[in-house]
Amino acid sequence: MKYNEISHFSHPRHNLNFDYSEAPFKCDGCKEAGIGSRYKCCGGGACNYDLHTHCAIPNLSIAHPFYTKCSFQFMSRPPGQVPRYCNACEKDVSGFVYHCKSCGFDLHPCCAKLPMMLDDGEIKLYLYKKVSAPCHRCGRKGRSWSYRSSCKKYNLHVACVKEMLVDSWHEIYYGARGSSYSSSSRKLETRIPSLRATLQTHNHKKSSKGKAQKCCEVAGLALQFVISAVLGDPTTLIAALVGTLMSK
Repeated sequence: MKYNEISHFSHPRHNLNFDYSEAPFKCDGCKEAGIGSRYKCCGGGACNYDLHTHCAIPNLSIAHPFYTKCSFQFMSRPPGQVPRYCNACEKDVSGFVYHCKSCGFDLHPCCAKLPMMLDDGEIKLYLYKKVSAPCHRCGRKGRSWSYRSSCKKYNLHVACVKEMLVDSWHEIYYGARGSSYSSSSRKLETRIPSLRATLQTHNHKKSSKGKAQKCCEVAGLALQFVISAVLGDPTTLIAALVGTLMSK
């Protein structure tokens, strides 16, 4: 459910307005990257406070089809003193989290809400807890949750998608504008690199040039949708924006 304006316990000074922006942001709730739909502080630019929609309007508790015996409770910070990681993407948990007390499992809010299927009309991608086929990105099997195409040719670890967002995304989106944003402590350490060369190399070994190009295009399309889902806004519009950033 979407609200135009909300109050939130994590930012009691001002209300938050629903907003859409093509600029990437860092969620102040889960500390993960985001793009597209968000809730933004309406108290002025000084606050610069943003939340994923999943973090702004969380469920107190959720169930997940991958963990049928678990009940995940929403928490504003990871429990205990031991470093924790998300069971979906294998990345550190440092903010808002869904935690199962009985099993000790943790899920980032956006990972917990990853769609079980992504469909843009051309390709369907299904979310699996574990896939025996190698990942299109790293070539390894197993590991984290994965999105796999219905044709079973394309498989992407959610963990690999997160790893692709390691370098500064700021350089792609703001670099040409000379923004002073790079000096901010809120610098978003995420980036969407071009996978064109990687995908072409992967497919060249087993396809003709024409087929390799087609495989590259389809795999790139699949990647756009997985990235947009991981960033908290699994929509066709966001996937198209991700595709534009990937090509730069």
